[in-house]
Amino acid sequence: MPGQTLRIDTGCLVAMTRDVHYDIEFVGGIKNTLFGGEGLFLATLTGPGSVWVQSLPFSRLASRVFAASGMHGGGRKDEGSILGGLGNFLDGDGF
Repeated sequence: MPGQTLRIDTGCLVAMTRDVHYDIEFVGGIKNTLFGGEGLFLATLTGPGSVWVQSLPFSRLASRVFAASGMHGGGRKDEGSILGGLGNFLDGDGF
């Protein structure tokens, strides 16, 4: 819709049509900066047009894919823990 605005984490933006106006803004406030848990910048997108977003910022998505691939140093990071295989079972990974 013309004039509609969407503010999202910059890492969640996947694509947009060329008629969408795109701007980056700093998320102000010391509490936001220290305790917000999100990025320090937001993408402000103003319509008309279409915008595609993803639920996780790309950096977190990539780290989850990497962790799930099992390619992090030759084994699971919890090997040698007190729980061992039981911890894997509780996580839903099975034995």
